[in-house]
Amino acid sequence: MCASAMRTYVLMIDLHTHSTFSDGSLTPEALVDAAVEAGLSALALTDHDTTDGIPRLMAAAEKVGLIGVPGVELSLDAESGTMHMLGYFVDHGNAPLQAALSLIRDGRERRNHKILEVLEALGMPLEWDTVSGLAGGDVIGRPHIAQAMIDQGYVKNKQAAFKQFLGKGQSAYVDRFRFSSAEGIARIRDAGGVAVLAHPFTLRLKPGKLKACVEGLVQEGLQGIETFYSEHGQVLLQQYQKIACSLDLAMTGGSDFHGDANPAIKLGRGFGNLHVTDGILDELQTRRPSRIEKSEQGNRI
Repeated sequence: MCASAMRTYVLMIDLHTHSTFSDGSLTPEALVDAAVEAGLSALALTDHDTTDGIPRLMAAAEKVGLIGVPGVELSLDAESGTMHMLGYFVDHGNAPLQAALSLIRDGRERRNHKILEVLEALGMPLEWDTVSGLAGGDVIGRPHIAQAMIDQGYVKNKQAAFKQFLGKGQSAYVDRFRFSSAEGIARIRDAGGVAVLAHPFTLRLKPGKLKACVEGLVQEGLQGIETFYSEHGQVLLQQYQKIACSLDLAMTGGSDFHGDANPAIKLGRGFGNLHVTDGILDELQTRRPSRIEKSEQGNRI
């Protein structure tokens, strides 16, 4: 597995992107256009806690001959830091998955209302309609609240909004409902997906403890780890590759592209040195549940 993952491929892909259905600035169709312009051969849509953009991305990808990969990114409970779990090749029509996503979004909405209450108490009132308008009617997240704070002149930029108020441990941070890692992995796999730990550094664990954490996740059904990522330097890359090889996990990668929310990160290129090759997708394919027929999943390989 590890040898094949390290082979050199010509075609480039991006398996971690967000659209206007969560906190990205591009529609699924615009994402596909940008992927074609960037010379990518495959693109995964991994919006936060929603799969609503998948049908549009898959349809747009099919029209231009791009490989579309239906995905999702779940925020899960973690003892340390933040845990995000990517689900690839999920059946977006799977009822248990949609029920789980609905619970997560309901918890997110309650959290968002509470944040606005806290901000008002801090002298920074924001209207709910203003914030929801920035999300375009889709999943509302803290980046939308941060943008509203900027528009009202409360902070200069999103980095300041999170560092001073919205980030974990700050004065306007409010926690929300999350599934456990075992529950999140199960929902992904039961929907025919492949469960992959996203950007492991956000768990804020030292190497030894991270390895132990990943070992526990493997026992719960984890199938891959995101090794190639915009913010992974060489040291982290090698660390995650070593973990993946030792635990027989698929290696994946993506830019975590959001568009205007973080313009420094480019689709398929990250900060400029990201190289996610199509062999990564080949390896990921082998982890898909055998009971799910490829023909049922639309525009896949």
